[in-house]
Amino acid sequence: MEEGGYESVLCVKPEVHVYRIPPRATNRGYRAAEWQLDQPSWSGRLRITAKGQVAYIKLEDRTSGELFAQAPVDQFPGTAVESVTDSSRYFVIRIEDGNGRRAFIGIGFGDRGDAFDFNVALQDHFKWVKQQCEFARQAQNPDQGPKLDLGFKEGQTIKINIANMKKKEGAAGTPRARPASTGGLSLLPPPPPGGKTSTLIPPPGEQLSVGGSLIQPAVAPGSGGANVSWPQPKPATAATADVWGDFTTSTGSASSQTQPGTGWVQF
Repeated sequence: MEEGGYESVLCVKPEVHVYRIPPRATNRGYRAAEWQLDQPSWSGRLRITAKGQVAYIKLEDRTSGELFAQAPVDQFPGTAVESVTDSSRYFVIRIEDGNGRRAFIGIGFGDRGDAFDFNVALQDHFKWVKQQCEFARQAQNPDQGPKLDLGFKEGQTIKINIANMKKKEGAAGTPRARPASTGGLSLLPPPPPGGKTSTLIPPPGEQLSVGGSLIQPAVAPGSGGANVSWPQPKPATAATADVWGDFTTSTGSASSQTQPGTGWVQF
């Protein structure tokens, strides 16, 4: 493990007890009941520090801060720190000196909360170490990371629902809207070339409305219907008839005598 240039403090506990433990004869684990818990070999302060990826459990004097022993931890859980099988307040740690010598000792806390903080501080540190190793591996090999596949699988389809879409007029299968009426006049094709002009002739049976009066188109005699001049509107004449008009018989003919059987008389 590489070590960084600065040391950070992970946890500090003001009181910890150190015990001599018998050698482990089997692989069944350590038991705190086998230690002389009422007679600790040493008592002092515990600090957990980290330098790079390695954590250090340091046992120091409460007053002077002199180092009594330290245990480097490069993996947790592991052989450097082990929990006992019969209590949550006691642990076995592997201490080392600068000459390469190692020894296993027991440590214990008087409060269960201190033991819990000791355990969590080590877990959080090595969780951070695992994340850093993962980031470094992804940075060296970016192509080995998981790739997102956005392609369609075989037989896979997609549906798009667009609301409020208006159908286009004149689409296939939809009848086109007929143009509005132009008042009875039909448009004829443009006049033929050659300088001859022709007037617009309404269809047979229809009348033109010019100036508010209905005019019957006239056809020049002997012309066969060609080159007909457009009829001029008649000027409005003053009303000469009596506003009362004439009472006529039921047959529609004017008469100054009383018609038998009708009772209608002209005044």
